[in-house]
Amino acid sequence: MTKKKDTEIPLLEIRELDKTYTLGEIKIQALNRVNLQVKKAEFVAVMGASGSGKTTLLNLIGTLDTPTAGTIILDGEELPELSESDKDRIRRYKIGFIYQFYNLIPVLSARENIELPMEFAKVEKREKEKRATQLLEMVGLSDRADHRPDELSGGEQQRVAIARALANRPSLILADEPTGDLDTKTGQEVIGKLKDLCKEEGVTIIMVTHDPIAAEHADRIVQMRDGTIEGERVLTQ
Repeated sequence: MTKKKDTEIPLLEIRELDKTYTLGEIKIQALNRVNLQVKKAEFVAVMGASGSGKTTLLNLIGTLDTPTAGTIILDGEELPELSESDKDRIRRYKIGFIYQFYNLIPVLSARENIELPMEFAKVEKREKEKRATQLLEMVGLSDRADHRPDELSGGEQQRVAIARALANRPSLILADEPTGDLDTKTGQEVIGKLKDLCKEEGVTIIMVTHDPIAAEHADRIVQMRDGTIEGERVLTQ
């Protein structure tokens, strides 16, 4: 039997995933029997209209919510079955998050924002400083290390957010509309940087976006509609 290459092994498997929200007597099915596999170091863009289930899917993968049925397996661990402390471990060490509005701590410098996840992970001071310096260089912000978010442009803030997401060397990055608050040119630059860094470090990306230009950077586009996966398109890179 031919052994699968490491990049062909699914990092993430989603099986028959359902999510139903109950509002009084009203039930809203946000996801309906979603199945998806994502390989190591793959960049997947998830697209669809508002209400199609994109953000719900991202929240479930990120263990920020719990499915009604089905399961999610990340790097061999079945996420819905984990204890809250183990879910916290997954969020701290295995998943990095990038948001539309950056979510940087306003009183901290760019360097300190990048160091914060490592502080929570109790990374040794010298290693923490070395990793922050490396990431600042990788995102092209070495000269902005001591600037606070309000002293940075939107594109620079999002690059700090990318560096912060990579700080603890996660296996998966979840990006929710990362270019939504940026102009087209800056958004292109940010997504290009995200893709390059994640390929360099072997990190998988799942990006929710409405932006077809940003989606074209992905290896594959998954189209969602009414809580289901309607289709997929593999892109020629």
